[in-house]
Amino acid sequence: MQTIMDLGNGISLIDVFDVGWAERTGTYVLHEEELTIIETSASPSIPHLLKGLEALGLHTADVRNIIVTHIHLDHAGGAGLLLEKCPHANIIVHPKGKRHLADPTRLIQGARAVYGEKFAELFEPIIPIPEERIVVKEDGDTLQLSEHRTLTFFNTPGHANHHFSIYDSRSKGIFTGDTLGVFYHQLLEYGLELYLPSTSPNQFDPHAMLASAERLEALELDYVYFGHFGMSKNPKAVFEQLRYWLPKFIEIGEHVMEKQSTRDFEEKAKAVTQGLLGLVQPLLAAHHVPQQAHVHSVLELDASVCAMGIIDYLQKRLGQ
Repeated sequence: MQTIMDLGNGISLIDVFDVGWAERTGTYVLHEEELTIIETSASPSIPHLLKGLEALGLHTADVRNIIVTHIHLDHAGGAGLLLEKCPHANIIVHPKGKRHLADPTRLIQGARAVYGEKFAELFEPIIPIPEERIVVKEDGDTLQLSEHRTLTFFNTPGHANHHFSIYDSRSKGIFTGDTLGVFYHQLLEYGLELYLPSTSPNQFDPHAMLASAERLEALELDYVYFGHFGMSKNPKAVFEQLRYWLPKFIEIGEHVMEKQSTRDFEEKAKAVTQGLLGLVQPLLAAHHVPQQAHVHSVLELDASVCAMGIIDYLQKRLGQ
């Protein structure tokens, strides 16, 4: 089933069914003279992306720019596969991401460590991208797509060092990848607007994340376009919730590190996962979100990945 959302301002969102889940990861399409795609998700999502473009009446031969906010495989893993279908396009990436798109060996190793035996199902194939088709955008660089739309690239570490966010002059919105967290828009039907930090390994840095958020907040945005998933019309709540939840995430990690200092990484991560879920579950219960709602599975997956990033960060901070 194909899901395409018209977000206004010449932007469409294609649901690309990351990990087989609806409304998990999306690809943004900017309908301009230079047809531009933002985020590809992993390779198993590419058939959904291609069907989405077809449903929009667009041709892959007309795509000129494929932008990835960062090189984590759920955002950029399918870039090589998509590029094979887009003969006139280039991949645009953060300077620190270029070499990993050209040679994804380390990306693959890192993802295998996190996802284990599920790696192949979730991410393969991962296709290297020819260096001549990779374009780097430095902090403050721009890309003019038409007379009415210019994109500006901002270096926004915190979730990852190889992360930029893209300001769109036409909508006054930001394509934020994971810098500002995850939007659980499934919860809107229950009257709950929830944004949580994304603290996955292994470059998570809470101080950099907050500094990046402060920089983006100064842009006085009208919209935030999340990698996971969809558009928020309430940037004020996005920034407020990041500042609210992030210290709580770290506090849970610090408590586990103090109480379970002799345990191994996996045991600590499990304890942090349960702590993170314990933070959020009362909020869901208060809004009468049923236990069988799929969002619980989404939160459990996100909490487990966030927990690994928090433990990794704290161990580095403590020199362990």
